[in-house]
Amino acid sequence: MGAQQNQEVKQSWIPKKERLWVFCAMAVSTIYVIWQIWSLFHLPSTALHNRSFEHTFKNYGSNARIALFVVLANYVLALIIKQRIWTKLATLKKGLVMLLRIAKKFHAAIAILAIALITLHAVAVFMYGFKWDFNNISGLLALIVLLPVPISGLFRYKRLDKKWHLRCGLAFAVLFLIHAFL
Repeated sequence: MGAQQNQEVKQSWIPKKERLWVFCAMAVSTIYVIWQIWSLFHLPSTALHNRSFEHTFKNYGSNARIALFVVLANYVLALIIKQRIWTKLATLKKGLVMLLRIAKKFHAAIAILAIALITLHAVAVFMYGFKWDFNNISGLLALIVLLPVPISGLFRYKRLDKKWHLRCGLAFAVLFLIHAFL
């Protein structure tokens, strides 16, 4: 009984099967963010308010959008698979289950990369000039709602999050979709 309690105490926050992908994503994201922020801060001030710089920060946002769709696929596929219509379409369900396994395996790693791209997007927007319009306010709200998502994701591994990861993630997804497409 004492050995089992010691094993529970020594258990890491990130499961062993995901640890390699998460740490690699953290390393790649950190290096990429530092490199890109260094490049952004070394641009001449005339380039910051140029139309070509606007494409730079929009590219960060577009790449983050693609990564977030992969992250959100985890939830969408799980919801689709739970539907009752799959009794007649068993082969299609097997393919969806395979996609769900892949989405679950890379969910945290791709989410870390997406957060890095979102950070770069936000920094570049503030460097370009933040205007109080609908698009920027919706993006700022999405960024604020995103802050507790990775923290609650860590608690999710220990089953201590009380569904905060899902709630904050869904709130972020709604605000993100409003920001990206309206």
